[in-house]
Amino acid sequence: MDARFALDATEVASIEAEFGAGVLSLPTLCLMKGYDNVLASWLWVKEEIAGQFLLSKAGLSEVFEKENITWKTLKELHAALVKRSQNQAQAFTAAQTAANALPDADAKAKALDDAQLLQETAAAKTLREHLASVNNTGITKYIYDKYLVGSVPKFLYFDEYYQMEGQLNIEQLKQRQASNTLYDSDRPMIGLIDLARLNLDQLISTNRTEALLNKLEGTSNHLTKQVLKYWSQNRHLSVRFDVRPAKPNDPPGMQQGTNLWGLVYDSVHSATTRLGTRSKGFVWFFSFLAWFSQQRKTGGKIILLLDEPGLALHGTAQGDLLRYIEKELKPHHQVVYTTHSPFMVDSKHFDRVRVVEDKSTEIEDIHEEEIPGTKVYTDVLEVSEGSLFPLQGALGDTLSQTLFVGPNILIVEGVSDLLFLQTVSPLLESLGREGLSLAWTITPVGGSDKVPTFAALLGSQQDLNVATLIDIQQKDKQSIDNLYKKKLLQQKNVLTFADFIGKKEADIEDMFEADFYLKLVNAEYKATLQKPITLSDLPKRERVLASLDSYLQTSPLKDAAFNHYRPSRYFAEHIGTLATKLSPETLDRFEAAFKRLNALL
Repeated sequence: MDARFALDATEVASIEAEFGAGVLSLPTLCLMKGYDNVLASWLWVKEEIAGQFLLSKAGLSEVFEKENITWKTLKELHAALVKRSQNQAQAFTAAQTAANALPDADAKAKALDDAQLLQETAAAKTLREHLASVNNTGITKYIYDKYLVGSVPKFLYFDEYYQMEGQLNIEQLKQRQASNTLYDSDRPMIGLIDLARLNLDQLISTNRTEALLNKLEGTSNHLTKQVLKYWSQNRHLSVRFDVRPAKPNDPPGMQQGTNLWGLVYDSVHSATTRLGTRSKGFVWFFSFLAWFSQQRKTGGKIILLLDEPGLALHGTAQGDLLRYIEKELKPHHQVVYTTHSPFMVDSKHFDRVRVVEDKSTEIEDIHEEEIPGTKVYTDVLEVSEGSLFPLQGALGDTLSQTLFVGPNILIVEGVSDLLFLQTVSPLLESLGREGLSLAWTITPVGGSDKVPTFAALLGSQQDLNVATLIDIQQKDKQSIDNLYKKKLLQQKNVLTFADFIGKKEADIEDMFEADFYLKLVNAEYKATLQKPITLSDLPKRERVLASLDSYLQTSPLKDAAFNHYRPSRYFAEHIGTLATKLSPETLDRFEAAFKRLNALL
């Protein structure tokens, strides 16, 4: 298994300061570990650049060129420096011997001075010793140990075995801590104790009952606020602690000394139950939050690995877990988890999803020479229908709450597309021309990046007629073409606004004449524009929105940011006065689009 990390500018600058600009062909660190559990590191290092930089820094570049010394790797460079040092030492010894044999004192002194020039320079010696150190481990390991090891995050794994029991014997826990023989169930309980700001020694040695009660009550209030704010299924719960001397009939391991009991109080039923007897999902949720709170105190960067988190949780509680991950973990750490549950897929962030498939299950002949293994996909168009189920479930939940879906679905990017289409269509019909059929359910998906995902998930459903009418830029062309190349939608059902304008790139705003669209912008943003925008103000771009964005970068709006929804809203609200100002070409374009779409019904 390998993990790859992008180096930041500071890390790259430190490395280049020692080995020269461009020494890294990729600003990426690769860490690898096999079944032998040995960690190996790899960097894409250009040793020739490093060597040339070091030679230049030591003032030896011209010397090596003059003496025709060649090398390709840092080991070869070091060997060349060693050989040159040996030759210089021999030449110095010979010259010194010859100088000492001269009878004339002046000639002897001059010859000895000249002999000194034959010795290895201090800079060359420093470089030779430096390269010996670098080559001892290899330049990759040298750079990793010196500049990167402190920045590598810590990987933490949590699974169902880390389930707290909800009670423990304080003396025995302290013994296990001292001997480093903690049970798996101890770790989340210790996290809970830390989160509650309890001191075990103080609990044992407290001499006043009132002080102990006050401490436990304050702890319970603090813990309830910290943890149960992420448990929306029951807002009437509170977590409490109780410390009591052990009794003979207490659970095994808790029959001597002092016991700490974790309790959950339900204010609706006025009932208290032991923490460990609550539902499996509640205990998992509580154990995870407590365990991670303790891990976070160790400091440093963390990559948290979760295997099927919240498997025993209700769908609502899985949503709580997602909320906790998003608010508490994501701002500070990276979280990677596996799931088969649609409730653990955040429909607001389909871009984060990676689909894992075992491709060997598709092999019919088990004797094939090459049997594919497990693959990880970022493109939902590449995976089978079975693997799409959690995404379909997540999307279905989102659609049921936010969108109307009918048998004929027209996918558009955003609400502005919806407003323009729904406003122009009845206008055309009032002129005796063809508008968009009411059989189409226009479904805005919230951005161009979500179009492929929604098309994949909706298009895979039977008895649904799905089409697109979307913006297109060159960077999106491949993903749009894949909608039909992957046979998810028929090619005739994948329409873009460029199809009706005759350009390679187009948004719905380009269906209008550019000067007309500027009138919408000027009217809607009249109070915040520095001056009305004219066509001559706009730089030439393929799309009017691209031209407008470029213009607003140099002449920004006052106290506002441009949102292309607002001109569409203005258009819908003022269509009574704007209808006569639409050009015949604009009406022709929209009617052509509506005819193509209606023909798909």
